[in-house]
Amino acid sequence: MTEPRKLYVRSFGCQMNVYDAQRMTDTLAREGYVETDTAEDADLVILNTCHIREKAAEKVYSELGRLRKSQEEAGRRQMVAVAGCVAQAEGAEILKRARTVDLVVGPQSYHKLPELIAQAEARGSNRRAGIVETEFPVEDKFDFLPPPSRAAIAKRGPTAFVTVQEGCDKFCTFCVVPYTRGAEVSRPVAKILDEVIRLADGGVREVTLIGQNVNGYHGVDAGGRDVGLAELVRRVAQVPGIARVRYTTSHPRDMDDDLIAAHRDLPALMPYLHLPVQSGSNRVLAAMNRRHDRELFFAIVEKVRAARPDIAFSSDFIVGFPGETDEDFADTLDLVEKVGFAGAFSFKYSSRPGTPAASMDGQLPEDVKSARIHALQALLDRQKAAFDAACRGRRFEILLEKPGRFPGQLIGRSPYLQSVVVEAPVEAIGTLALVDVREVSTKSLSGDIVGGEFFADNVGMNRSARQSEKVEA
Repeated sequence: MTEPRKLYVRSFGCQMNVYDAQRMTDTLAREGYVETDTAEDADLVILNTCHIREKAAEKVYSELGRLRKSQEEAGRRQMVAVAGCVAQAEGAEILKRARTVDLVVGPQSYHKLPELIAQAEARGSNRRAGIVETEFPVEDKFDFLPPPSRAAIAKRGPTAFVTVQEGCDKFCTFCVVPYTRGAEVSRPVAKILDEVIRLADGGVREVTLIGQNVNGYHGVDAGGRDVGLAELVRRVAQVPGIARVRYTTSHPRDMDDDLIAAHRDLPALMPYLHLPVQSGSNRVLAAMNRRHDRELFFAIVEKVRAARPDIAFSSDFIVGFPGETDEDFADTLDLVEKVGFAGAFSFKYSSRPGTPAASMDGQLPEDVKSARIHALQALLDRQKAAFDAACRGRRFEILLEKPGRFPGQLIGRSPYLQSVVVEAPVEAIGTLALVDVREVSTKSLSGDIVGGEFFADNVGMNRSARQSEKVEA
């Protein structure tokens, strides 16, 4: 009997890459590949890459160098593929820089992996020439991707990402996404719902709808009607077994009244909104081609909070954009102070080849960018700590996801994506529990379970058992 080939996939960057990595794994499972936890043990290594910042791209080349050294020390040959946005952006350049790579495949072509791998294997001793597949195919890759098995869904836990939209038409001047992921495309409603139903059947309780510009979603339903993200969220929330819904990443320009109303009307839609603003300066926002100003962002925040008073916000920020002055940066700090964020991602501007911002005047020195990122992050950290501290004494529902560090502990997620540590049996994973938060640390909350699906069911079962014992006695 032939032993199965082993597959190792490492993802860099966004949630979209996590989703893509899982779909690649599902595709290759049909070809006889099984997952392994270490690259050294694998017959095929796939690096699923991110190109949004220079540091993320360089991590890939560093990992390729480590793989080459590991292969030389072990005296064995592995097939190595580079997928994702670095593959799309750099193509054959990857083969020149890293001769250990056999295959380069862009994010719109990974459904072709089985045939591309077969082509690489057929080259035999000439495999070093490498194969590059970075075209934007006419066919929709989702039509060719096999669904995950029930066992794969269960192994991945009670939460899942579902891609509903890809690409972006906004063309922010700092961003490579329109060039690596292409124009905005939305998946049909029926195909998304089929995927969610399958996930729910496998034990998933929470889905996060993802896209580069997810609230720009406009898919067609079975009746040929154009459906926006708000209606899609409503339909996903109706799938039996799905208790919680999230979406990311959104753009302020596409935060319409219908989507805001969904936050008001749907208890399953979690009260945590990631809404990237990037800068608090109108001058910088215009240079970024963000197509909104700070006043619009404030107005959206006010409307969403009026619709859902318990909502919390997170955001993305870029500091040191070309031409950003001290006054511009002060505007960003002012916006953060006025909004108040429960979490955020902040980055120093990173010049990406081929983007308009890369050739702009006023590129700032690293020391200026570093000073600004430290100041901004310190403010954001204080806000997050204050938000977490305010959760002490609150009661909310968490989804139990995985075992904790110590026996008898489980880790769940709050509605605000905080890790919450509780004492509970492992059998409770995948259920919702009502928790009183009693302690707050820098990385997590901890609390006591006061009720929930699993616990109510088992209390009832135990009560029935005791009653049966009395009857028998």
